[in-house]
Formats: sequence, C-alpha cells, structure tokens
Amino acid sequence: MKIVQLDRNTLGSDIDTSVFENFGEFVSYDADTPENNREHVKDADIVIFNKAVMNADMLDTAPNVKMLAITATGFDNIDLEYCKKRGIAAANVKGYSSPAVAQHTIALALYVLEKISYYDNYVKSGAYSAQSGFCNFDERFNEIEGMTWGIIGMGNIGRKVAQIAEAFGAHVIFYSASGNSSCTDYERVEFDEFLQRSDIVSLHCPLSDRTRGIMNMDAFKKMKKSAILVNVARGPVVVDADLADALDQGIIAGAGLDVLGKEPMEKDNPLGRIKDSRKLIITPHMAWASVESRQRCCDEVYRNIEAYLNGEERNRLDL
Repeated sequence: MKIVQLDRNTLGSDIDTSVFENFGEFVSYDADTPENNREHVKDADIVIFNKAVMNADMLDTAPNVKMLAITATGFDNIDLEYCKKRGIAAANVKGYSSPAVAQHTIALALYVLEKISYYDNYVKSGAYSAQSGFCNFDERFNEIEGMTWGIIGMGNIGRKVAQIAEAFGAHVIFYSASGNSSCTDYERVEFDEFLQRSDIVSLHCPLSDRTRGIMNMDAFKKMKKSAILVNVARGPVVVDADLADALDQGIIAGAGLDVLGKEPMEKDNPLGRIKDSRKLIITPHMAWASVESRQRCCDEVYRNIEAYLNGEERNRLDL
C-alpha cells in the first residue's frame, strides 16, 4: 500500500503526518504543479490532498488509486462521476474547524467594532505617554449587548457564533439563502429585513448560485450605516469592488474578512486601497487554521482511510 500526500504544506509543518505510515509506504509533497502531481500519484494507492484537482487528467495515469482523502470539507476539485466510474472511494472531513472559525469571527468583529488598531497605534506611537490624562477614547465604539447580530448560514459554525453573540447580549436573527433551514432556535427573517435590522452581519454559508454575490451594493445600501460585515465563508459571497465602495462612501461602517473573491489576494483588488484598519481588516484565509483544527483535520483523514480499509463507509462522497 502506497499513500501519497499532496499539498503537505496546507496542513502546516507543525502537524505531524507520520501517522499515515501505519497504512504502508508514505510519501508527502508540498503544493506543486498539476504535471508534477500527476507524476507523484502515478503509483499511489491512496491520495491525500487539499487543493489539487482530482479528475481524469490527473488519475488516468494512476491505475492503482483506490481512495481519495481530501483534507477539507469542500470537494468541488474532485470529479465524483469519474471516481464512480473507476470505483475510487472519496471522503472529506467535516466540522473540524468550527471552533476556530467561530472564534475568528468574533475576533474580526471586535477588532473593527472597538477600533483596536487605532488604540494600539495610539499607545505604540508614544501619544499615550505624552498625554496628561489616564485614558483616551477619541474613537467611539459601542457594546454588542443590545445589538442585533445577523447570520447567513446557520450550520455548525453559524450556530456556534450565534451562541457566542447571545452570550455577549446580542439578539440573533438569520436568513436562510436556501430556504430549507430547519433551525428554530433563532428568529428567521427575509433578506431585506435581515439587512435592515442587523448591526453585525456574519457570513457562514456555502458558495452556491443563491449566495454568490449576495452581499453587493444593493445589499449594502439596505444596511445600517453603523453596520459591520464579517465574511469567513467563501470570498465570492461578497462582491469585493462593491464592498470597497461601500466602505469608502460610508454606506456601512466596517468589515472583517478572512476570504476574498480570488485568493491569494490580487494586487489590483479594490479592497487593497483601504488602508484604514478601523474600517477594514483582512486576514489571509486562516480562520480555520488553529493548531487544534489542523490536528483534527489530520486525525479525521486518518479515520477516513482506516474506515475505508476496514470496509466501512465514513464521510464517503462517492456513494
């Protein structure tokens, strides 16, 4: 049995993947070109990967492949029809990053809400040492208690954020883009009402035809001028150019983003022109990547492979 891991660096060098040696010969490679990946997997039995595309072009020259184990929840880079024709098992991991993403959601919201960048710079610039009074509150900020926190995507992450928001004293509402949400724990409203009432909007929804570009200029114009947007879902849920204009024009107050329309961030992304961190903070798609989360991801992939080898159906995508 030969196990090949592609995109090794997407889990981080601090996560030990040698556990996969329990299944047989194990070789890992950092992110590479499709041509090199094709060479890497040509004699593999099991392929562990993250961003590499697994389709006929990649796998036709790899006749031994029996299983694809993706180190992610999303699987749009797997050609499942091809897998079914070849009899290749495919499995993903679920729920491993919920605590980390929920935590980062709150961090982004608080950073923008409380103008943390301004006050940090005020102290480090020496201005605080030079003043006579003991405090400074030049930049106004408000409490979450009493606010309305709006959520799109009331899955595991959305529900965890809702619980934290309630602990802060916020009232939680949500909009179901699919219209199929079974959540009854929080107030469900239609989209226009959702935009008009929310003081903080956080996005936790999958990317679909219903959610692509849902946060655009029309949406921003319906929001409160004091509102803050947090996107930890998928970049294309927000129209980057419209958000940049909304922030520049004061249509909404601020935004915290961990995802963008194209990643890594393009040099000409209009959001790049906004240097004021009181209005906008962007992190490089790392909300999911706590040490614990990445270790859980590795552990879950191991269990998926173990289950497959034992004839069990665990997190299978091809069935």
